Amino acid sequence: MNVRNMYALAALVALAGTASVPVLAQFEELPPACPDCEGDVRDLALMDRLRDVPITVWSDKTMYGHDSTITVNGQVAHVKPGTPVTLRVISPLNNLVSVEQIDVNSDGSFATDLRASGDLWKYDGTYTIRVQYGQGIDDKLLISLDGGITGDGDSRSACSSSEVAAGDQCIPFRIMGGDVTGADINVEDRSVTIRISSSTGGELILSPSSDTIDGIYLVLVDGQEEDADIDGNRVTVTFPAGATEVELVGTFVIPEFGTVAVLVLAVSIVSIIAVSARSRFGIMRTY
Repeated sequence: MNVRNMYALAALVALAGTASVPVLAQFEELPPACPDCEGDVRDLALMDRLRDVPITVWSDKTMYGHDSTITVNGQVAHVKPGTPVTLRVISPLNNLVSVEQIDVNSDGSFATDLRASGDLWKYDGTYTIRVQYGQGIDDKLLISLDGGITGDGDSRSACSSSEVAAGDQCIPFRIMGGDVTGADINVEDRSVTIRISSSTGGELILSPSSDTIDGIYLVLVDGQEEDADIDGNRVTVTFPAGATEVELVGTFVIPEFGTVAVLVLAVSIVSIIAVSARSRFGIMRTY
């Protein structure tokens, strides 16, 4: 700062000290820089913050009725040309409801409309909308539907005493040395978790249908790999006293429907082919 600027700054400080109210009042009376652009500054600041987040997703509301249109918007920080956003919807029963791929605009934004109608959307409760952009870049939001069927539907009471309900599926079981208290299907982890209670340890035999889980290759007891006997979809596993969970992990889970599962598989294959093709192209260019 030169001497002239220093004197000018000192004069302004002195003026503010002796007549602060009139000076501040004059600044307050200045018109806004853009009188017709109310809200733009906040929107721009929000977009700047979103550009620092790998991917963000939001909806126009959090509560919907059945047969409503759910408007989903999102933003990615770094656009990868030719790479779509994969969107999945998981129901309150942990079933896969919908899957689609959304093109990303040049500014990083993406959007789609979901129609909450049909058998897969019939249950009330919280639905999870998860988006993924490439590997390891994902986000999710939660929305709720009201006015339909509660999650404690007829399917749960339809299971016999030798079956445990997992979503809309009934899984046959036989247990010695404990009790089966419940089960959950995890579509994203491609697994079925059986909740048990035991004070002595024992043996559990599970026979889920291929409509529930297929390609079982791993069995966990309280998160630890167990040397179980796997014969197709029949699994025999021993558990120690105090065990609470037995988890079956497969190549994929098909909770209660076939069409969407086939679509998921097709989307996954297309994504793998696209990534492989881009990788080969990148390697060729380096030479």
